[in-house]
Parts: sequence; C-alpha cells; structure tokens
Amino acid sequence: MPEVIFINLYHREKYISRIRPFFHDTEIIKVVTGIRRCGKSSLLQTISEELKESGVDESNILFYNLDKYGFKNVKTPEALESLLFSSNAPEGTKYVFIDEIQNVENFEPVIEALRLENEYSIFITGSNSYLLSGELATKLTGRYIEFELQTLGFDEFESMKKFYDIAIEPDMLKEFDSYLIGGGFPKALFYDKLSEKQLYVKSVLEDIFDKDIRRRVKIKNVEAFNIVRNYVINNFGATLSISNIREDLNKSGINITRPTVIKYIQALSDAKIVNECVRFDIKSRRSLKNEKKYYLADLSIYFAINTDNRINYGPVLENVVYQYARSLGYNVSVGKIGKLECDFILRNLQNEYAYVQVALTIMNSKKTEDREYRSLESVSDGYPKYLITRNDLIQKRNGIKHVDIVDFILSGKYFD
Repeated sequence: MPEVIFINLYHREKYISRIRPFFHDTEIIKVVTGIRRCGKSSLLQTISEELKESGVDESNILFYNLDKYGFKNVKTPEALESLLFSSNAPEGTKYVFIDEIQNVENFEPVIEALRLENEYSIFITGSNSYLLSGELATKLTGRYIEFELQTLGFDEFESMKKFYDIAIEPDMLKEFDSYLIGGGFPKALFYDKLSEKQLYVKSVLEDIFDKDIRRRVKIKNVEAFNIVRNYVINNFGATLSISNIREDLNKSGINITRPTVIKYIQALSDAKIVNECVRFDIKSRRSLKNEKKYYLADLSIYFAINTDNRINYGPVLENVVYQYARSLGYNVSVGKIGKLECDFILRNLQNEYAYVQVALTIMNSKKTEDREYRSLESVSDGYPKYLITRNDLIQKRNGIKHVDIVDFILSGKYFD
C-alpha cells in the first residue's frame, strides 16, 4: 500500500470547497482536469490531508501518481486492476487518488468496477480532454463530476506568496504586471528571475507536447505544428479564422491543409494549452460555433515563446478575466448583441447570466467611454453588468458596475 506523505501545502479553497460535498460519495467519481503543472497533484494531496485531519485513517487513503517512480509501468488495464484491487485493503471506505489516469489506456472499465464496489471514494486527474471522451463520458454519464483546475489566478498568486513567505512588491500594479508576465504555474512562483520562470514554462510546453499531444495525435511535420501553435498563442483573444491562418502560413512558405490546421488547434485545446471560447448570441440564446476566440491556460505561455515582454493590455486583461471567471465555475462565452459585441457573457450553474466588458482604461476620451459602455447598455434583461478596467477612477453609469481589475480579483468576488 503506498505511503501518503503529508507536507505543508497551499490549500486552493475555491476549488476544494466545490469538491468537498463529494468527499465521501462512493457513487460519484471526482475528475480533476487541467493543464500539466497547474497543481492537480497538490490539490489531491491537500484533499487527502483534509480527510486525514477529519479522522480518516491514513491506511484508508490510497494515493497513486502514475507519473511518478514506482507507478510508471502501470500502462494497461490489467496492471491498473492489480494495483487497485489489493487483497489486504483496509475495512471501511477507501479514498483512492489516481493522478494522471490517462497514462493507462482503456482505464474506464477498471474505474467503473472499482466504483461498483461501493466502498471506494474515487478521485482521478488528467491533463487533457481525452480523459472525458470515450467510455468515461458514455458509460459513466451521471456518475462523474468534472472539476477544472486553472493555474493560479492573481488572487491565489498573492495568497500563495503570503503562505510561503515570498516577497510581494508593495506597488500592487507592478506586482500585477509581474504576475501577467511570469504567469501562474505554481512552481514558477519559486523562481526568482523571469528568465528562470520562462525556461520552466518552456519545459512545461515540451512536456505537454511529448505526453499529451504526440502520444495522441499523429504529428507528421513538427515544424508546421509549432508554427500553428505559435500562431494561435500569439493571437489569443482574437477571433481566429482557419482560412486566415492558412493564408498567413502559405505566405510564409508553409503549405498546410485545412483539416490539418483544425487537427492541430484541436490538439492544443485538448491538451488545455488554449481554451476555446465561442460566441453566444444574446437574442437567440444560441452559441455561434463558427466564431471562436482562444484564451491561454496561462499568460506565461505567450511570454515564454516570445522575446518581447511588453504587455498588450487589451487581450492580456481579457485573458485574466476569462481565467478568473472560469476559476469561479462560470461558463464563459463571447457576447454578440446585434452588431455589437460584449467581451464576455458568464453563466453560472443556476443559468444566471452576467455581462462583462474589459478595457485598459476609459479615461482617454468620452468616445472611448461610450464605446465600452454601449454594448452593456444595450442589454435589458436585468442581469448584472460589469466594466472592468485597470487603475481608472471608478464611476457610475446606468447601473453598470465599474470595477478595478486588481481590487476585484483580490477580493475574490463573484459576478453577481
């Protein structure tokens, strides 16, 4: 039986609070997804620590990290079954944590068999969207809940720095800009120099390519794939057209077919490097699937592959708000309001909406102010509306909540 070692880990309460009601549920499989190195293993460890502190005997907590030494050879359903169904398992509810379950092909029947024993509370993690495809989605419908983990938002970034006694810049705007460039991968917090953080993020991208993309997708031309990858990353927050991507690549001498571009972008999305954000028509209440934007799982991905560290605040602030909303459990879409566009429409689990416009500033001119307010003012359904800016004087206009991005995120507020 694997030994569980409890260490002093930062608790990401905004996620744990959503999983906590299901800690002891043996009917529901708890599935934690997210880009590699976003903190899934540590999240499982903090949950197991909380269980132990609540009185669960340590022998009833079974922790298997399939990326770590001792479990790397667990690749088949037979090996997984042998690992999980131990003849000397303790009595009572067992809490089983399996990290990076996608390393085992066709793991689903084994996990289902374990669930049917009715004495295992099962927690599994995976670094790509393949985890929730195939048998897990079709055979276990209604028997699992997905909890998507983001890299650190600015609120968690600051809280984790305090937890580990890492120096914080007194000027909060400088601190925020440092976060934007250095990113929110938890381990990057412990590197002092930006160059070290960026080398680390590059290694994460290489790891994702080796483990989450190349194993699943046939990449015949790695150079072409990297060009598409960099194109999508460099144009985060912009509406992407497959035709425009092909046209730009062809101008660079890269001849690539439309299906290949689509396959490569899907691979980036499945590996959770980028997140697809479709447009949502407010009047018809329908998604417009052909009009998509992509936001980064972490802004450091952009800065790691580019030598220029200047911040283009337009898409960068959008990305921050997108990630923060997702971290709170909102479904996020780009809003279409007739001929106008709203940066984000948020929907919670109760099907309640909020509308969000993001801008660096509205202080430059009355024209800029009117432009940012116009789309929000055209919505009349009574749901909350937010204008989010950076370091502006806060104003009031037609019931729209004008908030400062740093203050709003650090306060941990919801969009209600």
